[in-house]
Amino acid sequence: MICVSLPGLAISTGGGQLTGHGLEGFYRASRRVLSRCQVRVAGREPLVVQARMTSADRARFVGTLRVTPHGGPDPDVVVERTRSADGVERITLRSAATRPLRLPVEVALGTDLADLGAVAAGTVGPELPAGVHASGLRWAGPAGNACVTAHPPPTDALASAGLLRWEFDVPPGGSVTVELRVRLEGAGPMRAVGRAATSPLAAARATGDDPRVRQFLDTSIEDLEALLVRDPVHPRDTQLAAGAPWRCGPAPAEALAAARMTLPLGTRLAAGTLRALARTQVGGKGPRTGMIPGPRRDAGAHLPPACTGTEATLLFPVVLAEARRWGLPDRDTEELLPTAERCLAWLRAAVGEGTYLCDPRPGGPVRCETQAQAHRAALLGADLLDALGRPGGNGLREWAQALRTAFHEDFWIDDPAGGRPAAARTPDGRPVPRLGATTVHLLDTGLLGGGEYAQGLLDKVRTEQLARLLGGPGMDSGWGLRGLGVREAGHNPFGHRGGAVRVHETAIGVSGLAAAGYEKEAGSLLRGVLAAAEAFGHRLPEMYGGEQRTEGSAPLPHPAACRPAATAAAAGVLLLTTVAGIRPDAPAGTVTLRPLRGAPLGEVCLTGLRISGAAFSVRVSRLGLAMVEEAADGLQLGT
Repeated sequence: MICVSLPGLAISTGGGQLTGHGLEGFYRASRRVLSRCQVRVAGREPLVVQARMTSADRARFVGTLRVTPHGGPDPDVVVERTRSADGVERITLRSAATRPLRLPVEVALGTDLADLGAVAAGTVGPELPAGVHASGLRWAGPAGNACVTAHPPPTDALASAGLLRWEFDVPPGGSVTVELRVRLEGAGPMRAVGRAATSPLAAARATGDDPRVRQFLDTSIEDLEALLVRDPVHPRDTQLAAGAPWRCGPAPAEALAAARMTLPLGTRLAAGTLRALARTQVGGKGPRTGMIPGPRRDAGAHLPPACTGTEATLLFPVVLAEARRWGLPDRDTEELLPTAERCLAWLRAAVGEGTYLCDPRPGGPVRCETQAQAHRAALLGADLLDALGRPGGNGLREWAQALRTAFHEDFWIDDPAGGRPAAARTPDGRPVPRLGATTVHLLDTGLLGGGEYAQGLLDKVRTEQLARLLGGPGMDSGWGLRGLGVREAGHNPFGHRGGAVRVHETAIGVSGLAAAGYEKEAGSLLRGVLAAAEAFGHRLPEMYGGEQRTEGSAPLPHPAACRPAATAAAAGVLLLTTVAGIRPDAPAGTVTLRPLRGAPLGEVCLTGLRISGAAFSVRVSRLGLAMVEEAADGLQLGT
């Protein structure tokens, strides 16, 4: 159970007690501030009868005790603990006894002040010795100092045992509360970015025939707000951390992908993400000039690691161009345009006299999804340059045309079943015949003006074949798209890129299939992810096991997945807005609706979205017809 409100985390098991084992503890900026917090009442631990998340940043544990001798089997004390990511824990004791109770309460505390990486690797040292500090305890170590303060102050504080004690007199039906505050000294008070007053995301709501849509969107937005982090030098700019607990820092490709999927909630997050990443762009001269740096990412057993810097650099102009369609103010677009131009210049320089965008590492493969992302960046980048009166658009379109021609010949593997796209081409030109979820990027062509999507790398016949493959049992697990088809060599249902369901790619697949007109396949994947979300309490992890869904089964958690994760939470926004098929063109003052005509979720109403900064609401009927219910003045419905 992970409570998140970055830079704070609180990680618990269902038992409620923090024992110091595994990942348990309160964290601040990836430092474990408190590892142990064990409560005893009248010398015994409460029996936990319920443990649940009440919000993205808070968990509630309810335990019971029987303290009255010879009182029968019924408990007469309820112990409720609420644990928050901001380092606050409240322990409330409620008496159901018929006589006054005198309840001794002990809280045993300890910490190692370990870094999260060391905790995950199991290389932490012993607990640090405690000292009495004000109304609590304090620990000092090489990494800093931590303290816990209690209200009301304890009756006794035993530093040698790390123990705080109280004696409470509780009347019949009465209650008492102890509040513990955990903090890292010198870090200042916790100020989460995603609070309502400062959140860049609109508080949209979903209702409809399927009751799951409301909780799915609510939880997605809560998780996104919990993962927001500020640029430390420019605090007005926020972006999303990749996920908790493993990746609480910014990851450029994931931050841009998530910001793009959340454009229906407003353009402020996209603007902040773009500004923050623009400041990281490589300058000077050389082959990396114009890139947005990013680490390498595992690509499965059949390909070497991929460069997320390439992905981020290609995403930058795409997010800027699409944010403009959703209503990004002109001043923000103009401010960010030079960075986008340098990203596009890097693309042209990296391709050089060739046709394909190769891996930046020498001897690397030519990846299918990289060509799709580069093609999309070229077409949306050209559209952006033309709209703002900048040169270079024609050259990008000419290269995109040459790429389409070459891709048609080089990246399709014919077979008796109708063929498939190659996952990649090796440096000597051999195709890599693996069917995986990364092929969805061939369907993700990007939004242009007038509610139209850019041209893709596949023709109509091959798009239909890819849709058939993605909707088939080899790829559609019933819970979403497998990262690698079940019939492919090396398939592993828990493979990070080798068979596990990745929510981000499934959402991109649903959106792309819907845009291309393959609503049956899109609807099946959409319903599968919604069922998985319900099984995970509507908080989707970034990936989960790719086992086939059967009657009465549940999706299998992946032990290394972040949950919450930025791209998984943002996917909830994309999936539900895809149902309505919202295609805005704010510069032209229009919005086009292309809803899923099959109405896979029945009637759905989305309220509180944003186009051009104003509220936008749409209803999709059971017949698959969409109707605008709220929009900015002057926004016209496109055809």
